[in-house]
Amino acid sequence: MSAAVAALRSGDLLILPTETVYGLAADAANAQAVAKIFEAKGRPRFNPLISHVEDAVAAERIAVFDDAARRLAEAFWPGPLTLVAPHRAGVSDLARAGLDSVAVRVPGHARARAVLAAFGGPVVAPSANRSGRPSPTTFADAMEETGAFAAASLDGGSCAVGVESTVVSVLGGKVSLLRPGSVTRAEIEAVVGPLTESLEGHRSPGRLTRHYAPRAPLRLNADTARDGEILLGFGPGVGEPRWSLSPAGDPREAAANLFRMLRQADREEPAGIAVAAVPSEGLGEAINDRLRRAAGFVG
Repeated sequence: MSAAVAALRSGDLLILPTETVYGLAADAANAQAVAKIFEAKGRPRFNPLISHVEDAVAAERIAVFDDAARRLAEAFWPGPLTLVAPHRAGVSDLARAGLDSVAVRVPGHARARAVLAAFGGPVVAPSANRSGRPSPTTFADAMEETGAFAAASLDGGSCAVGVESTVVSVLGGKVSLLRPGSVTRAEIEAVVGPLTESLEGHRSPGRLTRHYAPRAPLRLNADTARDGEILLGFGPGVGEPRWSLSPAGDPREAAANLFRMLRQADREEPAGIAVAAVPSEGLGEAINDRLRRAAGFVG
């Protein structure tokens, strides 16, 4: 733990576990440290980063919260929900991609929160993969992707959620879903009422058309594998899958397995990876968002 905090204070990078995916972390206030993340990941600098903080009090030091933001924070923090709100202070322009807003969340992983408490400031921690690749949900995958760029690393076990946080905008008195995640649309609306549509997607990470992608081509809504493909199943009665995201058809199990199994299949250098259909209700919205971007299209 002390080495992790020392790395952040020195302006170096840290492999940090969260409940969603492993992050490549740096001091959010240190633009030079943040620049190392963009360089390590090969990430476009117009793509903002999420600032992770210890608790809601720390969140309001860097962001301006209205009543809706506070209700969402109370309902879902610590946990896999990111709020995009007006920036108050403390997060570098580079981390915010030059925007007047900041994306902030309180992670639900105990080791991450311990680091944040000891460090005492906001920490950006985008997924610890090369830009565009599937996010790492195990320590080994994080180290394989970007471990060489980190001065320290923490093994927090396999990520329980397995897909990146839900991102919600609370700008201008409106609440909008910018990126689906394990906190579902219905759960958000139960707290703040109906969501409004937004044209502010650029304020959220994870919105590139091709993202989370294995090297092999991805084919969606498949029943069987074609020649040279590896089939990832979902639920009973789908062809003869090499692996199943969830044999029981449980979307939470599927989300936790998604990136790990895409990586696992990709290591075999198949002609393609076929993925069975996953219903779009609830958490399925987030799973299908990641799959469509991994396949290179959104729609």
